Amino acid sequence: MKHFNPLLIILILCCLSTSSVAHTLLPVGDDDIIDLSPWLYYVQDDKLQRLDDIQSLNPSRWKKIDPIFNQALAVKPFWIKFSLYNATGEKIKRYLTIGNPHLDKIYLYHQPNAEQTVHLEMGDAYPFSLRPMVHNQFVHSFNLAPDQVHTFYLRIETQGSASVPLTLKSSNGMIRTTESQSLYQGLQLGALLAIGLLSLFIGIISRSPSYSLYAGYVLTVTLLVATLHGLPARYLWPDWPTVQEAIIPLLIPIGITFMLLFSERVLQLRDNNLLMLKLCRYSATSTLILTLLIPFIRYPLALTVDILAVLIVSLLLMVIAVMLSLQGHKLAKLYTFAWSGMLIGSFITAMMYLGIVYLPMLPQTPMLIGLNFEILFMTAVLALRYNDERKTKLKIQHQALEQSRRIRQAKEEALQAEANSNEKLEQMVQERTLELEIALRELNEANQKLTEQNTVDSLTGVKNRAAFEKRLQAEGRLSRRQQTPLSVLMIDIDRFKAINDTYGHLAGDQALKQIAQALKQKLRRPSDLVSRFGGEEFAMILPNTSIDGAEKVAELIRVTVFQLPLSWGANAIPLTISVGVYAEVIVDDQQVNTLVERADKALYHAKNSGRNRVCIYTVDIEQ
Repeated sequence: MKHFNPLLIILILCCLSTSSVAHTLLPVGDDDIIDLSPWLYYVQDDKLQRLDDIQSLNPSRWKKIDPIFNQALAVKPFWIKFSLYNATGEKIKRYLTIGNPHLDKIYLYHQPNAEQTVHLEMGDAYPFSLRPMVHNQFVHSFNLAPDQVHTFYLRIETQGSASVPLTLKSSNGMIRTTESQSLYQGLQLGALLAIGLLSLFIGIISRSPSYSLYAGYVLTVTLLVATLHGLPARYLWPDWPTVQEAIIPLLIPIGITFMLLFSERVLQLRDNNLLMLKLCRYSATSTLILTLLIPFIRYPLALTVDILAVLIVSLLLMVIAVMLSLQGHKLAKLYTFAWSGMLIGSFITAMMYLGIVYLPMLPQTPMLIGLNFEILFMTAVLALRYNDERKTKLKIQHQALEQSRRIRQAKEEALQAEANSNEKLEQMVQERTLELEIALRELNEANQKLTEQNTVDSLTGVKNRAAFEKRLQAEGRLSRRQQTPLSVLMIDIDRFKAINDTYGHLAGDQALKQIAQALKQKLRRPSDLVSRFGGEEFAMILPNTSIDGAEKVAELIRVTVFQLPLSWGANAIPLTISVGVYAEVIVDDQQVNTLVERADKALYHAKNSGRNRVCIYTVDIEQ
């Protein structure tokens, strides 16, 4: 310090000599970082809402902040007061930082002199953009003129920890602490994120539930740790302070649920102890229910319940691991060692939050240290588990290969012995096999011919009625599935009885053959079908064909038949046909019969209308 103003020295001595007056002047010199905790006084009264009330308050009511008050949960709103003065003789810039990023509301009143007051509001109940400086913690910068006294009043409202770690930093101190915190948080979160993502990828690739559950646990813890450092409030949900308030009580039971399910797998409780398996599953169900209830519970109660849940589950898992270790379970020993860090850290954090133990650190710090310790060694447990599974698989594969080699060798020896002793028999078998293959081939050809004969009309060479009905059912289902129209054409030879009566039945058979081949030649798609329906009547199936397309095909075959050069002896026989057409999208199996009936009605309407024409079914035909 370069010099002291005599008046200020007298003022300091007066303040220090009066123990009942809770107002101490803190000299600010060249120190980069000053912890303000020993200089803080507080008062707690719901009636004190305004700065004027605080300034007129009796000094005897101010109390020095004790460590137990600093780590309590859900305290009533309170005021903090302290004063600074510049003892360097030069104008200096300082940063006032509050190291607890989870304080809900902070009302800061900065009085550089008696007339002027700087009023700031910040806290994680406000959007991040309202903070006076872009920083994970709450920071207020100001300048101190030489020998100038600055008085600060802070009103704190919070549902979480009441810890107010106030420090005063120079520019160098601010840069140094920010860099060290960023480095520490980056290494911590980077390691957790790397472990979580690696476990997740291994779980997905290997389809291992153990790795997937552990990845869920580590990634949940990673988000929890980042939230405790105040990072998501800045990068993930800066404009949603409600999420910041609810995320910590919500992540804790989610992480516990993942850990319980992971522990069940890695400790192989299904094979080792059914009672422990039930305890793990009941606990996982309870924490899952707690996760669903958290949004409806007040923050202090939710955090207290979470802390108790962490203690109970940590103790339960430790007891299970110790019991399995005593039974000789190899992984349980390392699991016990890994989980001991989490248990100790959680216990210390709980004792600090409950006001039983005080340590000069934030209450969540012991749990974070325990988490890092536990995750590091639990990764080793998972690696050993994976190594054991790999060795077991390799051993099984080796045994299977060895057994396969022995079987193959025995088979080769048996085959060789059989080949040497039964060479002649093998030759006879081959001859008989060849004869049997020839017979089977001939039988198959005969069956194919028989099948073809059963579906083909012997006179005309087109499909018969049985084949028509079978195809109609199949095409009807296809029409229903694909929602495409199915068309049916009913065709009748005009005055066919007169041909038989005039020229004889042989002439009629010749007419049927010639017409059937003409109809068959006009089909362009493999899915189209023409069949003899009975007597002089034919039927055609046109899948995926609209009524307009079916009408064009019908007209084409009518013209084709009309132009057929049929003659019997020296007599030319005129041929004409009448065609009934109907098309529709099939909706059920019974509708295909309706399709044929309506096409048949259209056919008879065509014949009654003068023959040699195409008629499409309409409702008017029914009348």
